[in-house]
Amino acid sequence: MATVKDFSVEEKLSALVRLQKIDSKLDEIQILKGELPMEVSDLEDEIAGLNSRRTRIEEEINGITEFIEQKKNAIKDADALVKKYEKQSQAVKNNREFEAINKEIEMQQLEGKLAEKHIRDANEELADKAKALEYAKKQIASKESVLTHKKGELQKIIADTEKEENHFNDLAAEARKAMDERLQYSYDRIRKSYRNGLAVVPVERDACGGCFNAIPPQKQSEIRQRKKVMVCENCGRILVDDELNNAIEIK
Repeated sequence: MATVKDFSVEEKLSALVRLQKIDSKLDEIQILKGELPMEVSDLEDEIAGLNSRRTRIEEEINGITEFIEQKKNAIKDADALVKKYEKQSQAVKNNREFEAINKEIEMQQLEGKLAEKHIRDANEELADKAKALEYAKKQIASKESVLTHKKGELQKIIADTEKEENHFNDLAAEARKAMDERLQYSYDRIRKSYRNGLAVVPVERDACGGCFNAIPPQKQSEIRQRKKVMVCENCGRILVDDELNNAIEIK
């Protein structure tokens, strides 16, 4: 059975300082990327939404076009029936048959006029949809142009920093091996609490290197002894002595 190495407090503190400095280097790389990853993601989502809208409008245009064709066919059918009934009216034998045929003619003429009105309304709607489609296409083209530019910027930064980022990620994983899970959890929790990502700070000029609150001499003495992990009573960051902090360099 493999034995788990029991690290001394000084080794744990050294690992904490080392990890903090590595993570700070990684933070610098993320600052170089800035808001670009989020901007790229937002643009991709926006373009996906616009493409869905364009597809929906195209489907609506197809539906209106089919509707217009149906109404045109309805007009042709009505005209054909009118001609048929007009021909039949020439051979009627009494007034009742004549009136019945006339009603059928009027009905088909009304059907034709109603279909013409539907076509006019549909053409107006079609014109509006065509404008909406053109606007959506212009928006998509504009957003895709911006996305291409943003992706180019981001890819350049990634290409320039990838080797360095991978190097620091490997160092961070190595540094975490010298820390138990509880210490890692505390470190990560404190780090997430502050925008600058500083969870481990040195005591400088008798003050916390994070919040700059004064550290009492007795506590400073305990920190220098490296017998236990000490935290700032004001901000909760892990405190280390300046000598230990300066002794660890990250290349």
